[in-house]
Amino acid sequence: MPFNSFENYPMSWRPRREELEKPYYLSLAGLLEREIAEGRLKAHTKLPPQRELADFLDLNVSTITRAYKLCELKGLLYAVTGRGTFVASGICAGDTFIEKKSHCIEMGMIKPFYETNDMVLEAARVILKRGDAARLLEYSSPLGTDRQLCAAACWLQRHGVHVEKRGVLIAAGAQNVLSVILISLFQAGDKIAVDEFTYTNFKGLANLLQIQLIAVRGDNYGMLPEALEMLCKNSEIRGVYLMPTCSNPTGVFMPQDRRKELAKVMRRYCLLLIEDDIYSFLASQGTDSFFSFIPEQTLHICSLSKSLCAGMRVAFVAFSEQYRDRLVTGMLHINLKTVALNAEIMAELIESGKADEIVRRKIELAEERNRIYERFFRQEEGNIARFFHWLKLPSGLTSEEAELLALQNGVHVLGSHRFAQGGGESAAFLRLSVVSTDTETELAQGLKILQNILQEPPVSLLV
Repeated sequence: MPFNSFENYPMSWRPRREELEKPYYLSLAGLLEREIAEGRLKAHTKLPPQRELADFLDLNVSTITRAYKLCELKGLLYAVTGRGTFVASGICAGDTFIEKKSHCIEMGMIKPFYETNDMVLEAARVILKRGDAARLLEYSSPLGTDRQLCAAACWLQRHGVHVEKRGVLIAAGAQNVLSVILISLFQAGDKIAVDEFTYTNFKGLANLLQIQLIAVRGDNYGMLPEALEMLCKNSEIRGVYLMPTCSNPTGVFMPQDRRKELAKVMRRYCLLLIEDDIYSFLASQGTDSFFSFIPEQTLHICSLSKSLCAGMRVAFVAFSEQYRDRLVTGMLHINLKTVALNAEIMAELIESGKADEIVRRKIELAEERNRIYERFFRQEEGNIARFFHWLKLPSGLTSEEAELLALQNGVHVLGSHRFAQGGGESAAFLRLSVVSTDTETELAQGLKILQNILQEPPVSLLV
Protein backbone atom coordinates (compact mmCIF):
# COMPACT_ATOMS: atom_id res chain seq x y z
CA MET A 1 0.00 0.00 0.00
CA PRO A 2 1.56 3.37 -0.93
CA PHE A 3 2.24 5.66 1.99
CA ASN A 4 0.23 8.60 0.55
CA SER A 5 -3.07 6.68 0.78
CA PHE A 6 -3.21 7.41 4.54
CA GLU A 7 -4.23 11.03 4.09
CA ASN A 8 -7.38 10.79 6.21
CA TYR A 9 -6.43 7.76 8.28
CA PRO A 10 -6.16 8.38 12.07
CA MET A 11 -2.65 7.70 13.39
CA SER A 12 -1.02 8.69 16.70
CA TRP A 13 2.29 9.37 14.93
CA ARG A 14 2.73 10.43 11.31
CA PRO A 15 6.47 10.85 10.57
CA ARG A 16 7.32 12.58 7.29
CA ARG A 17 8.77 10.20 4.71
CA GLU A 18 10.91 12.95 3.18
CA GLU A 19 12.74 13.48 6.50
CA LEU A 20 14.12 9.93 6.46
CA GLU A 21 17.46 8.92 5.00
CA LYS A 22 19.39 5.67 4.80
CA PRO A 23 19.76 3.60 6.89
CA TYR A 24 16.05 4.14 7.39
CA TYR A 25 15.74 2.34 10.73
CA LEU A 26 18.36 4.63 12.32
CA SER A 27 16.80 7.72 10.83
CA LEU A 28 13.32 6.70 11.97
CA ALA A 29 14.57 5.88 15.48
CA GLY A 30 16.27 9.28 15.67
CA LEU A 31 13.09 11.05 14.57
CA LEU A 32 11.04 9.14 17.14
CA GLU A 33 13.54 9.95 19.91
CA ARG A 34 13.50 13.64 19.03
CA GLU A 35 9.71 13.87 19.07
CA ILE A 36 9.57 12.14 22.46
CA ALA A 37 12.29 14.38 23.91
CA GLU A 38 10.55 17.52 22.64
CA GLY A 39 7.26 16.43 24.18
CA ARG A 40 5.26 15.97 20.96
CA LEU A 41 4.75 12.30 21.81
CA LYS A 42 3.46 12.06 25.38
CA ALA A 43 4.05 9.26 27.87
CA HIS A 44 1.91 6.14 27.28
CA THR A 45 0.97 7.19 23.74
CA LYS A 46 0.28 4.06 21.72
CA LEU A 47 2.36 4.08 18.54
CA PRO A 48 1.03 2.84 15.21
CA PRO A 49 1.35 -0.92 14.69
CA GLN A 50 4.56 -1.81 12.87
CA ARG A 51 2.86 -3.08 9.72
CA GLU A 52 0.60 -0.04 9.58
CA LEU A 53 3.54 2.36 9.91
CA ALA A 54 5.49 0.36 7.31
CA ASP A 55 2.62 0.79 4.83
CA PHE A 56 2.33 4.48 5.67
CA LEU A 57 6.04 5.09 5.01
CA ASP A 58 6.36 2.52 2.20
CA LEU A 59 9.10 0.69 4.11
CA ASN A 60 9.69 -2.93 5.08
CA VAL A 61 8.14 -4.07 8.36
CA SER A 62 11.61 -5.18 9.51
CA THR A 63 12.79 -1.56 9.24
CA ILE A 64 10.03 -0.40 11.60
CA THR A 65 10.74 -3.33 13.92
CA ARG A 66 14.44 -2.39 14.15
CA ALA A 67 13.62 1.28 14.80
CA TYR A 68 11.12 0.44 17.56
CA LYS A 69 13.54 -2.06 19.11
CA LEU A 70 16.37 0.46 19.16
CA CYS A 71 14.19 3.01 20.94
CA GLU A 72 12.99 0.31 23.35
CA LEU A 73 16.60 -0.50 24.23
CA LYS A 74 17.13 3.18 25.01
CA GLY A 75 14.20 3.09 27.42
CA LEU A 76 12.05 5.35 25.22
CA LEU A 77 9.38 2.74 24.48
CA TYR A 78 7.81 -0.28 26.11
CA ALA A 79 5.81 -3.10 24.55
CA VAL A 80 2.74 -4.79 26.05
CA THR A 81 1.95 -8.22 24.62
CA GLY A 82 -1.32 -8.15 22.72
CA ARG A 83 -1.72 -4.38 23.07
CA GLY A 84 1.13 -2.73 21.19
CA THR A 85 4.07 -0.37 21.67
CA PHE A 86 3.88 2.71 23.90
CA VAL A 87 5.98 5.76 24.79
CA ALA A 88 7.68 5.25 28.18
CA SER A 89 7.14 7.50 31.21
CA GLY A 90 9.40 10.25 32.43
CA ILE A 91 11.56 10.66 29.32
CA CYS A 92 10.87 14.35 28.80
CA ALA A 93 11.90 15.55 32.26
CA GLY A 94 14.23 18.36 31.33
CA ASP A 95 12.36 20.99 33.32
CA THR A 96 12.69 19.33 36.73
CA PHE A 97 15.52 21.72 37.63
CA ILE A 98 13.99 24.87 36.15
CA GLU A 99 12.65 27.30 38.73
CA LYS A 100 9.07 28.35 38.14
CA LYS A 101 7.57 31.83 38.14
CA SER A 102 8.04 33.93 41.26
CA HIS A 103 4.39 33.64 42.30
CA CYS A 104 4.66 29.84 42.40
CA ILE A 105 5.45 28.03 45.67
CA GLU A 106 8.54 25.92 44.90
CA MET A 107 8.19 22.33 46.13
CA GLY A 108 9.55 20.56 43.07
CA MET A 109 13.25 21.32 43.20
CA ILE A 110 15.10 20.17 46.32
CA LYS A 111 16.91 23.29 47.57
CA PRO A 112 19.02 22.03 50.49
CA PHE A 113 18.73 24.92 52.97
CA TYR A 114 20.74 27.88 51.76
CA GLU A 115 20.72 29.32 55.29
CA THR A 116 24.05 27.61 56.01
CA ASN A 117 25.87 29.16 53.04
CA ASP A 118 27.34 31.87 55.27
CA MET A 119 29.58 29.24 56.85
CA VAL A 120 30.72 28.19 53.37
CA LEU A 121 31.49 31.81 52.52
CA GLU A 122 33.56 32.14 55.69
CA ALA A 123 35.60 29.09 54.71
CA ALA A 124 36.11 30.64 51.27
CA ARG A 125 37.40 33.84 52.90
CA VAL A 126 39.90 31.83 54.97
CA ILE A 127 41.17 30.12 51.82
CA LEU A 128 41.42 33.32 49.77
CA LYS A 129 43.41 35.11 52.50
CA ARG A 130 46.20 32.55 52.32
CA GLY A 131 49.39 33.60 50.59
CA ASP A 132 49.22 30.75 48.06
CA ALA A 133 45.52 31.21 47.19
CA ALA A 134 46.31 32.27 43.62
CA ARG A 135 47.65 28.78 42.89
CA LEU A 136 44.12 27.46 43.15
CA LEU A 137 43.34 29.38 39.94
CA GLU A 138 46.08 27.65 37.95
CA TYR A 139 46.37 24.36 36.03
CA SER A 140 47.69 22.08 38.77
CA SER A 141 46.92 18.87 40.64
CA PRO A 142 44.40 17.55 38.08
CA LEU A 143 43.04 14.94 40.51
CA GLY A 144 43.13 17.16 43.59
CA THR A 145 45.78 18.02 46.16
CA ASP A 146 46.90 15.71 48.95
CA ARG A 147 44.94 17.81 51.46
CA GLN A 148 41.76 17.63 49.39
CA LEU A 149 42.00 13.87 48.89
CA CYS A 150 42.72 13.27 52.59
CA ALA A 151 39.69 15.39 53.50
CA ALA A 152 37.57 13.41 51.04
CA ALA A 153 38.69 10.08 52.51
CA CYS A 154 38.04 11.42 56.02
CA TRP A 155 34.50 12.52 55.11
CA LEU A 156 33.74 9.18 53.50
CA GLN A 157 35.00 7.30 56.55
CA ARG A 158 32.66 9.32 58.78
CA HIS A 159 29.83 7.91 56.67
CA GLY A 160 30.99 4.31 56.92
CA VAL A 161 33.01 4.14 53.69
CA HIS A 162 36.55 3.16 54.65
CA VAL A 163 38.94 3.91 51.83
CA GLU A 164 42.44 5.30 51.37
CA LYS A 165 42.94 8.55 49.47
CA ARG A 166 44.15 6.59 46.42
CA GLY A 167 40.71 5.05 46.21
CA VAL A 168 38.95 8.43 45.95
CA LEU A 169 38.37 10.86 43.10
CA ILE A 170 36.96 14.38 43.37
CA ALA A 171 34.34 15.42 40.83
CA ALA A 172 32.11 18.37 39.97
CA GLY A 173 28.96 17.00 41.60
CA ALA A 174 27.14 13.66 41.53
CA GLN A 175 25.90 14.02 37.95
CA ASN A 176 29.50 14.53 36.84
CA VAL A 177 30.52 11.34 38.67
CA LEU A 178 27.68 9.39 37.07
CA SER A 179 28.80 10.60 33.63
CA VAL A 180 32.38 9.51 34.31
CA ILE A 181 31.29 6.09 35.60
CA LEU A 182 28.98 5.31 32.69
CA ILE A 183 31.44 6.49 30.06
CA SER A 184 34.42 4.75 31.69
CA LEU A 185 32.95 1.41 32.79
CA PHE A 186 29.88 0.78 30.62
CA GLN A 187 29.14 0.59 26.91
CA ALA A 188 26.18 1.39 24.70
CA GLY A 189 23.72 -1.50 24.91
CA ASP A 190 24.66 -2.51 28.47
CA LYS A 191 21.79 -3.10 30.88
CA ILE A 192 21.61 -1.61 34.36
CA ALA A 193 18.98 -2.62 36.93
CA VAL A 194 17.18 0.26 38.67
CA ASP A 195 14.20 0.84 40.93
CA GLU A 196 10.75 1.15 39.34
CA PHE A 197 10.91 4.85 40.21
CA THR A 198 14.43 6.13 39.82
CA TYR A 199 16.42 9.37 39.72
CA THR A 200 15.33 11.16 36.57
CA ASN A 201 18.73 12.69 35.77
CA PHE A 202 20.31 9.23 35.79
CA LYS A 203 17.61 8.10 33.38
CA GLY A 204 18.39 10.96 31.03
CA LEU A 205 22.13 10.30 31.15
CA ALA A 206 21.72 6.59 30.46
CA ASN A 207 19.40 7.37 27.57
CA LEU A 208 21.96 9.77 26.10
CA LEU A 209 24.65 7.07 26.27
CA GLN A 210 22.31 4.37 24.91
CA ILE A 211 22.50 2.32 28.11
CA GLN A 212 19.31 0.40 28.87
CA LEU A 213 17.76 0.70 32.32
CA ILE A 214 15.67 -2.25 33.51
CA ALA A 215 13.16 -1.68 36.33
CA VAL A 216 13.19 -4.19 39.21
CA ARG A 217 10.24 -4.71 41.55
CA GLY A 218 10.56 -3.39 45.07
CA ASP A 219 8.65 -2.89 48.31
CA ASN A 220 8.73 -0.43 51.19
CA TYR A 221 12.35 -1.41 51.88
CA GLY A 222 13.67 -1.03 48.36
CA MET A 223 14.60 -3.34 45.51
CA LEU A 224 13.64 -6.99 46.05
CA PRO A 225 16.62 -9.40 45.98
CA GLU A 226 14.54 -12.20 44.46
CA ALA A 227 13.33 -9.88 41.69
CA LEU A 228 16.90 -8.83 40.91
CA GLU A 229 18.02 -12.46 40.85
CA MET A 230 15.17 -13.42 38.50
CA LEU A 231 16.15 -10.59 36.18
CA CYS A 232 19.78 -11.72 36.19
CA LYS A 233 18.74 -15.28 35.31
CA ASN A 234 16.77 -14.08 32.30
CA SER A 235 18.82 -11.16 31.04
CA GLU A 236 22.43 -10.03 30.77
CA ILE A 237 22.56 -7.38 33.47
CA ARG A 238 25.83 -5.48 33.73
CA GLY A 239 25.20 -3.31 36.78
CA VAL A 240 22.82 -1.86 39.36
CA TYR A 241 22.04 1.75 40.28
CA LEU A 242 20.67 2.41 43.77
CA MET A 243 20.09 5.25 46.21
CA PRO A 244 19.93 3.14 49.38
CA THR A 245 19.55 6.02 51.85
CA CYS A 246 16.43 8.11 51.29
CA SER A 247 16.07 7.15 47.64
CA ASN A 248 15.13 9.94 45.26
CA PRO A 249 12.18 10.08 44.54
CA THR A 250 10.53 7.51 46.82
CA GLY A 251 12.33 8.37 50.06
CA VAL A 252 12.83 4.65 50.79
CA PHE A 253 15.48 3.93 53.43
CA MET A 254 16.94 0.50 52.76
CA PRO A 255 17.59 -1.40 56.02
CA GLN A 256 20.75 -3.35 56.75
CA ASP A 257 19.30 -6.81 56.11
CA ARG A 258 17.98 -5.83 52.66
CA ARG A 259 21.37 -4.38 51.73
CA LYS A 260 23.10 -7.63 52.70
CA GLU A 261 20.62 -9.73 50.70
CA LEU A 262 21.05 -7.59 47.60
CA ALA A 263 24.83 -7.64 48.01
CA LYS A 264 24.76 -11.44 47.88
CA VAL A 265 22.89 -11.36 44.56
CA MET A 266 25.28 -8.76 43.14
CA ARG A 267 28.27 -10.82 44.21
CA ARG A 268 26.77 -14.00 42.72
CA TYR A 269 26.20 -12.37 39.32
CA CYS A 270 29.28 -10.09 39.34
CA LEU A 271 27.18 -6.93 39.07
CA LEU A 272 28.82 -3.52 39.29
CA LEU A 273 26.90 -1.37 41.78
CA ILE A 274 26.62 2.41 41.49
CA GLU A 275 25.77 3.41 45.08
CA ASP A 276 24.50 6.99 44.93
CA ASP A 277 24.33 7.90 48.62
CA ILE A 278 23.80 11.64 48.46
CA TYR A 279 21.52 11.62 51.54
CA SER A 280 23.67 9.37 53.76
CA PHE A 281 24.36 12.35 56.03
CA LEU A 282 20.73 12.27 57.16
CA ALA A 283 20.90 8.69 58.43
CA SER A 284 21.76 7.73 61.99
CA GLN A 285 24.73 5.47 62.63
CA GLY A 286 24.29 1.71 62.40
CA THR A 287 23.47 1.08 58.73
CA ASP A 288 26.45 0.07 56.62
CA SER A 289 26.99 1.09 53.02
CA PHE A 290 27.07 -1.42 50.17
CA PHE A 291 30.73 -0.46 49.81
CA SER A 292 31.40 -2.08 53.19
CA PHE A 293 29.86 -5.37 51.95
CA ILE A 294 31.15 -5.59 48.37
CA PRO A 295 33.88 -2.93 47.93
CA GLU A 296 35.33 -4.74 44.92
CA GLN A 297 32.02 -4.32 43.06
CA THR A 298 30.83 -0.93 44.35
CA LEU A 299 31.33 2.63 43.21
CA HIS A 300 30.19 4.77 46.13
CA ILE A 301 29.17 8.35 45.31
CA CYS A 302 29.07 10.93 48.10
CA SER A 303 27.96 14.31 46.81
CA LEU A 304 28.27 17.38 49.05
CA SER A 305 25.54 19.29 47.21
CA LYS A 306 22.77 18.47 49.69
CA SER A 307 24.91 18.06 52.83
CA LEU A 308 27.21 21.11 52.58
CA CYS A 309 26.64 23.40 49.59
CA ALA A 310 24.64 22.97 46.40
CA GLY A 311 26.43 25.63 44.36
CA MET A 312 29.98 24.36 44.96
CA ARG A 313 29.37 21.18 42.90
CA VAL A 314 31.78 18.86 44.70
CA ALA A 315 31.37 15.10 45.03
CA PHE A 316 33.59 12.18 46.03
CA VAL A 317 33.59 8.70 44.52
CA ALA A 318 35.15 5.73 46.30
CA PHE A 319 36.22 2.62 44.36
CA SER A 320 38.51 -0.39 44.45
CA GLU A 321 41.93 -0.35 42.77
CA GLN A 322 40.81 -2.37 39.74
CA TYR A 323 38.73 0.58 38.46
CA ARG A 324 41.21 3.35 39.14
CA ASP A 325 42.93 3.61 35.76
CA ARG A 326 39.70 3.67 33.76
CA LEU A 327 38.01 6.14 36.11
CA VAL A 328 41.03 8.45 36.14
CA THR A 329 41.15 8.39 32.35
CA GLY A 330 37.44 9.15 32.11
CA MET A 331 37.65 11.89 34.74
CA LEU A 332 40.56 13.63 32.99
CA HIS A 333 38.91 13.39 29.56
CA ILE A 334 35.67 14.92 30.86
CA ASN A 335 36.95 17.42 33.44
CA LEU A 336 40.64 17.91 32.62
CA LYS A 337 41.08 18.75 36.31
CA THR A 338 39.15 19.23 39.55
CA VAL A 339 37.69 22.62 40.41
CA ALA A 340 40.53 23.38 42.79
CA LEU A 341 38.99 26.32 44.65
CA ASN A 342 35.72 24.52 45.32
CA ALA A 343 37.50 21.35 46.48
CA GLU A 344 39.76 23.40 48.76
CA ILE A 345 36.79 25.14 50.38
CA MET A 346 35.16 21.77 51.05
CA ALA A 347 38.43 20.47 52.52
CA GLU A 348 38.57 23.51 54.81
CA LEU A 349 35.01 22.87 56.01
CA ILE A 350 35.76 19.21 56.71
CA GLU A 351 39.07 19.78 58.49
CA SER A 352 37.77 22.68 60.60
CA GLY A 353 34.70 20.79 61.76
CA LYS A 354 32.36 23.34 60.17
CA ALA A 355 31.03 20.64 57.83
CA ASP A 356 29.63 18.73 60.81
CA GLU A 357 28.08 21.94 62.10
CA ILE A 358 26.40 22.55 58.73
CA VAL A 359 25.00 19.02 58.68
CA ARG A 360 23.63 19.33 62.22
CA ARG A 361 21.95 22.61 61.34
CA LYS A 362 20.39 21.20 58.16
CA ILE A 363 19.00 18.23 60.06
CA GLU A 364 17.47 20.57 62.65
CA LEU A 365 15.87 22.66 59.91
CA ALA A 366 14.58 19.54 58.13
CA GLU A 367 13.03 18.24 61.34
CA GLU A 368 11.18 21.53 61.76
CA ARG A 369 9.87 21.33 58.19
CA ASN A 370 8.76 17.72 58.66
CA ARG A 371 6.73 18.65 61.72
CA ILE A 372 4.83 21.06 59.50
CA TYR A 373 4.36 18.31 56.90
CA GLU A 374 2.80 16.06 59.55
CA ARG A 375 0.06 18.61 60.13
CA PHE A 376 -1.25 17.91 56.63
CA PHE A 377 -0.07 14.43 55.60
CA ARG A 378 1.02 11.22 57.26
CA GLN A 379 4.78 10.88 57.70
CA GLU A 380 6.53 7.88 56.11
CA GLU A 381 8.09 5.20 58.30
CA GLY A 382 11.65 5.66 59.49
CA ASN A 383 13.26 8.15 61.83
CA ILE A 384 15.02 10.34 59.28
CA ALA A 385 14.96 14.08 58.63
CA ARG A 386 13.61 13.93 55.08
CA PHE A 387 14.16 16.69 52.54
CA PHE A 388 11.22 15.47 50.43
CA HIS A 389 8.20 13.16 50.60
CA TRP A 390 6.59 10.65 48.25
CA LEU A 391 2.85 11.24 48.44
CA LYS A 392 0.47 8.61 47.09
CA LEU A 393 -2.37 10.03 45.02
CA PRO A 394 -6.02 8.99 45.32
CA SER A 395 -7.34 6.44 42.86
CA GLY A 396 -8.33 7.93 39.52
CA LEU A 397 -5.93 10.87 39.67
CA THR A 398 -2.81 10.51 37.52
CA SER A 399 0.49 12.09 38.46
CA GLU A 400 0.37 14.24 35.31
CA GLU A 401 -3.04 15.59 36.33
CA ALA A 402 -1.98 16.18 39.93
CA GLU A 403 1.16 18.03 38.87
CA LEU A 404 -0.87 20.24 36.53
CA LEU A 405 -3.55 20.91 39.15
CA ALA A 406 -0.90 21.90 41.69
CA LEU A 407 0.78 24.26 39.22
CA GLN A 408 -2.55 25.85 38.29
CA ASN A 409 -3.06 26.51 42.00
CA GLY A 410 0.39 28.03 42.43
CA VAL A 411 2.46 25.06 43.67
CA HIS A 412 5.29 23.41 41.73
CA VAL A 413 5.70 19.68 42.49
CA LEU A 414 6.88 16.71 40.43
CA GLY A 415 4.67 13.79 39.43
CA SER A 416 5.83 10.19 39.57
CA HIS A 417 5.58 9.88 35.77
CA ARG A 418 8.89 11.76 35.59
CA PHE A 419 10.64 9.04 37.59
CA ALA A 420 8.87 5.88 36.36
CA GLN A 421 11.15 3.54 34.45
CA GLY A 422 9.80 1.53 31.54
CA GLY A 423 6.15 0.68 31.21
CA GLY A 424 3.75 2.74 33.19
CA GLU A 425 2.95 3.19 36.87
CA SER A 426 1.11 0.76 39.12
CA ALA A 427 0.22 3.73 41.36
CA ALA A 428 0.58 7.50 41.07
CA PHE A 429 2.55 9.75 43.42
CA LEU A 430 3.86 13.27 43.89
CA ARG A 431 7.36 14.06 45.05
CA LEU A 432 7.23 17.23 47.09
CA SER A 433 10.16 19.01 48.70
CA VAL A 434 9.71 20.43 52.19
CA VAL A 435 13.05 22.26 52.20
CA SER A 436 12.72 24.56 49.20
CA THR A 437 10.17 27.17 50.23
CA ASP A 438 11.59 30.45 51.52
CA THR A 439 9.64 30.28 54.77
CA GLU A 440 7.80 27.78 56.92
CA THR A 441 4.64 29.81 56.42
CA GLU A 442 4.96 29.36 52.66
CA LEU A 443 5.49 25.62 53.15
CA ALA A 444 2.31 25.34 55.17
CA GLN A 445 0.44 27.31 52.51
CA GLY A 446 1.66 24.98 49.76
CA LEU A 447 0.83 21.85 51.76
CA LYS A 448 -2.67 23.15 52.42
CA ILE A 449 -3.22 23.73 48.71
CA LEU A 450 -2.07 20.19 47.93
CA GLN A 451 -4.26 18.76 50.68
CA ASN A 452 -7.32 20.50 49.24
CA ILE A 453 -6.56 19.29 45.72
CA LEU A 454 -6.08 15.67 46.78
CA GLN A 455 -9.16 15.58 48.98
CA GLU A 456 -11.40 16.70 46.13
CA PRO A 457 -9.60 17.09 42.78
CA PRO A 458 -11.24 19.96 40.80
CA VAL A 459 -11.59 18.12 37.52
CA SER A 460 -12.69 21.26 35.71
CA LEU A 461 -9.17 22.68 36.05
CA LEU A 462 -7.86 19.94 33.80
CA VAL A 463 -9.81 21.22 30.78
